[in-house]
Amino acid sequence: MKLQGQHIYLRFLSPDDVSDDYVAWMNNAEITQYLESRWSVQTLEGIRAFVKTMADSPNDYLFGMFLRDTHQHIGNIKIGNVNQRHRYGDVGLIIGDKASWGKGIAAEAIALATRYGFEELNLNKLTAGMYEPNLGSYKAFIKAGYKEAGRYEKHFFYQGRYVDAFLVEKCRDTSHSSNSISL
Repeated sequence: MKLQGQHIYLRFLSPDDVSDDYVAWMNNAEITQYLESRWSVQTLEGIRAFVKTMADSPNDYLFGMFLRDTHQHIGNIKIGNVNQRHRYGDVGLIIGDKASWGKGIAAEAIALATRYGFEELNLNKLTAGMYEPNLGSYKAFIKAGYKEAGRYEKHFFYQGRYVDAFLVEKCRDTSHSSNSISL
């Protein structure tokens, strides 16, 4: 199964997709500066185990982001912590290939994953949170149709100080009005 976008496609990640490049992203302080995984050294075996855990989970959906032209694996996006009773989940992503930063790929991946969450998983709402200094992520979610839902003051300890957390959300559009996802 592939979710096709204009520049990328998403497909479920498998342990076989975990490469030395992927491990290098996860150990790069600049790439992981806003991720909780930055607090520990990542290994090939550890990341493969994580990907397998995600693949086996009934409440987590981990997709790899791949460039359409070259099929290069450039990052991941996850719909996680899915609550089937209340029909919500949260979205998190990483673009490990720094050459792909600032090109709208995050917003495209968010829109594709959101469509999957609403149409395939029948979710009603998706949420995300990010460190306040992570404006690239914030802008990508807004571009993908999410709205700011609030913030937690001084929520994360980042570079020697406490910073706020931005919270964003998108509810499923059942009226097919201007809230629909477009790429």
